[in-house]
Amino acid sequence: MEVSVVIPAFNEEKLLGACLDSARAAFAAQAGAPEHEFIVCDNNSTDGTAALAAAKGVGTVFEPLNRIAGARNRGAAAASGDWLLFIDADSRLSAATLAETLRLMRSGTCCGGGALVAFDPAPPAWGAALTWFWNSLSRTFKLAAGSYLFCRRDAFVALGGFSPWLYAAEEIALSEELKRWGKARGLDFRIIVSAPHLSSARKFRMYGAWECIVELFTFLRGPFSAVRDPSRLRIFYGGKR
Repeated sequence: MEVSVVIPAFNEEKLLGACLDSARAAFAAQAGAPEHEFIVCDNNSTDGTAALAAAKGVGTVFEPLNRIAGARNRGAAAASGDWLLFIDADSRLSAATLAETLRLMRSGTCCGGGALVAFDPAPPAWGAALTWFWNSLSRTFKLAAGSYLFCRRDAFVALGGFSPWLYAAEEIALSEELKRWGKARGLDFRIIVSAPHLSSARKFRMYGAWECIVELFTFLRGPFSAVRDPSRLRIFYGGKR
């Protein structure tokens, strides 16, 4: 088994290094770790994102259109692994989350999945409530967060990857497609609840409670709403880092 870790990155010079270091440490902590590779997709960055990845010895590919689905797809196209693991550049991979992911990959019963999310530093009370709300939806409906989604490569290719028309909620759309693909083949789509994936809490500091709540519900409305229009997704495409 080989695992390809795909990391889309737009102007993530400040946080990408910690992400890559955490991913390497997580794999190093596994007994009998599988073959693996790291691929950073530079999503038209204007800072030193690509140079930092190169300095870390990680291969990069380039995607000129600022759309997260396209960046993930471009990274996946360059991957060689039997399994794809998508993590965000402002997140950190723990050994515990990876260990459970590898167990599911090796089980032969799973086509993909995700993990509950946590934030560092801890968000304000309203941010903690939004996090609880999302995690409840994720656990109940088996929806992977964009910051952590894994799947079999053959399933990803068969489904055409992330929808190229979506600027957000592309992970929700792919989660639903993977569940249907897996069900037809007797395979499950699993959400890891024992070891949440850790992401940066920066957007809770940059944007107010009302902005985040409105954006969350815009995001959850799915592929037939404003997630096709980046001008209505300020938190995702507003340019703050």
